[in-house]
Amino acid sequence: MAKGESVAGTDVPAGGFVQLLTPDGERVDSVTTADGTTYSVDFTDEEYRDLYRDLVTVRRLDTEAVALQRQGELGIWASLLGQEAAQVGSGRALRPQDMAFPTYREHGVLYCRGIDPIMPFGLFRGVDQGGWDPNEFKFNQYTIVIGSQTLHATGYAMGVTMDGKTGTPEGEAVIAYFGDGATSQGEVNESFVWSGVFNAPIVFFCQNNQYAISEPLERQTRVPLYQRAGGYGFPGIRVDGNDVLATYAVTRSALDNARNGQGPTLIEAYTYRMGAHTSSDDPTRYRIASEVESWKAKDPISRLKAFLTKQKIAKKDFFTEVDADAQKQALDLRERVLAMPDPQPVTLFDHVYPNGSPEIDAQRAAFTEYQASFEGSGH
Repeated sequence: MAKGESVAGTDVPAGGFVQLLTPDGERVDSVTTADGTTYSVDFTDEEYRDLYRDLVTVRRLDTEAVALQRQGELGIWASLLGQEAAQVGSGRALRPQDMAFPTYREHGVLYCRGIDPIMPFGLFRGVDQGGWDPNEFKFNQYTIVIGSQTLHATGYAMGVTMDGKTGTPEGEAVIAYFGDGATSQGEVNESFVWSGVFNAPIVFFCQNNQYAISEPLERQTRVPLYQRAGGYGFPGIRVDGNDVLATYAVTRSALDNARNGQGPTLIEAYTYRMGAHTSSDDPTRYRIASEVESWKAKDPISRLKAFLTKQKIAKKDFFTEVDADAQKQALDLRERVLAMPDPQPVTLFDHVYPNGSPEIDAQRAAFTEYQASFEGSGH
């Protein structure tokens, strides 16, 4: 297909977006936006297949997590269903030296950073803090407080500049994930101010999944979210968040601009939350079935599968093998979640400070003595 500013699939938002793969699997060679930036990808057949494998795997793991929660094995779960392309596309666009700051829903980005998928399940099962080493994987801990991670990311990005790690193609960049609802939080807007003023090497990646729990987008903003960036002095762009190719291209470009010293970018990934906000939510109370059905036609996995099939990049055996492998990983995940040991109550004190403190040590001793007083009493 020819170049264009945006390509219209069905229900394209007013103003358009960058799209390289239409809902029916048609490939767009490149897209040039109003500022003259051209977005495209040049993947090998194997790289296309790897992206498909990523999408299927993270969805299957997420589906297993939802089932575990419904069966009482997790306290809560925030599903990524429908947002796989936004997460895999942006996650694969990160270079090894880049740092990511997630919310509580970026399971796909976590997977792309090479973290064992079991790691966050301790948090949602309530047996540990779900921890991993952020410095090892360049992926910060999950953040529950809405929008607060954008301040952490901004401070980190300013530190990257102070350390002289920008200004070259090998420089570092930072990405901060958040949803459309978080754009109404003060922390996010403060992050925009600081990043713009100090030209921080950061990409703000907003997954606009149309709802802040039950609050629809039109109650959050009167203008497209990506346009807000202009008021803070840096560029914004909207991408089809159900298109893994376009998401990759736009995110890689923004990250490279950041690492080269060109400052922040706001990306609005226009997508849809196919499931509930969390397992505590009932989306049927605030959205209609026909709306959900219209978004099913834009499914990120179906469109990539259609493209791979049309271009003869993958055959039936490949899709069967991917499904089987994802199923195997999901069942392995289930077994490991169920085998997680319950923590001893005294471990509550383990991570208050990295090296302990006299006050915490005294509290631990008092609590241990208190627990021991019940031994043999039948309580």
